[in-house]
Amino acid sequence: MTPPVRKIIHIDMDAFYASVEQRDDPSLKGKPVAVGGSRERGVVAAASYEARRFGVRSAMPSLTALRLCPDLIFVPPRFDRYREISRGIRGIFLDYTPLVEPLSLDEAYLDVTENLKGLPTATRVAREIRARILEETALTASAGISYNKFLAKLASDHRKPNGQFVITPEMGPDFVADLVVSRFHGVGPATAAKMEALGIRTGRDLRAQSLAFLTARFGKAGAHFHAIARGEDDRPVVPDRPRKSSGSETTYPRDLSDPGEIEAGVEALAVEVWEWCEKAGTLGRTVTLKVKYADFQQITRSRSSAEPVSSRAALVGTAIELARGVFPLAKKVRLLGVSVSNFEEEQADGGTQMAFDFEGGASS
Repeated sequence: MTPPVRKIIHIDMDAFYASVEQRDDPSLKGKPVAVGGSRERGVVAAASYEARRFGVRSAMPSLTALRLCPDLIFVPPRFDRYREISRGIRGIFLDYTPLVEPLSLDEAYLDVTENLKGLPTATRVAREIRARILEETALTASAGISYNKFLAKLASDHRKPNGQFVITPEMGPDFVADLVVSRFHGVGPATAAKMEALGIRTGRDLRAQSLAFLTARFGKAGAHFHAIARGEDDRPVVPDRPRKSSGSETTYPRDLSDPGEIEAGVEALAVEVWEWCEKAGTLGRTVTLKVKYADFQQITRSRSSAEPVSSRAALVGTAIELARGVFPLAKKVRLLGVSVSNFEEEQADGGTQMAFDFEGGASS
């Protein structure tokens, strides 16, 4: 018997942190708002849609944001508040399905192939969930509905803010064909550059490649790219999956030998990992550096501490110290990676507080 076509919803809150601040302080309504630090070495954690019209975005240095939008209003982050609201929104999700996979405080996948309300379509489920979020929190959410996670996430971006979009099984392959490969799940900047060098710019270009070709050039990821180029993604929605680590890595188009270049690369990767930690509201105690040399030999260096790494500056500093431990280089480097693991459980009142470092940190 053929299994039913899955019904997957990706819910993404609209400019969540900034929208909470505008809701809680009506004087900010309709104004360009950035959550983060406004001082010289501050970083934007989130931007309202009014600020985004000027080009302000998350992870941007505060000084750059102010140059783009001189009237930008900075407010400090309140992660306890964001977590409180996120828990309420997750409670709404659970009224419709137990299969909820949170990605961060402001987004989640839901498998509503069978829903607890007996609603006939995933579109109806998504519409009802969004209406309840608006009614109970005065915040808006966007939704993507499709038959797999990859396409549901793409769909949620299609009608932002405060909209929803459906990608049906009949639409999937053509929808993917017109996308640039940088929009694909698992394709970071380095992989996109490698694909560009191979003449692969769109989903249509990717779909034209054989499985053997992609596997030869991208290893195990080749099978994943071969599948999603055809709109296929079998990943299940896994409720409350405990994430063991978060990391970022890059394979460089040319091998690196200069220590300054390597430190700059490690800093950029550490900043990416910290952005995830901020968004997920999660801190870890162990920082790991991964180095793959030009001959494909691979080493890792780790450092663990009794307390979580609680600031961007601390994560960047630890990662760079680990990198300096491999100098002088015996051979050139083709890949660098930075990850954080050994995550701290969410703290009860009186426990360790998350000290998100929007005012300090490494140079951007």
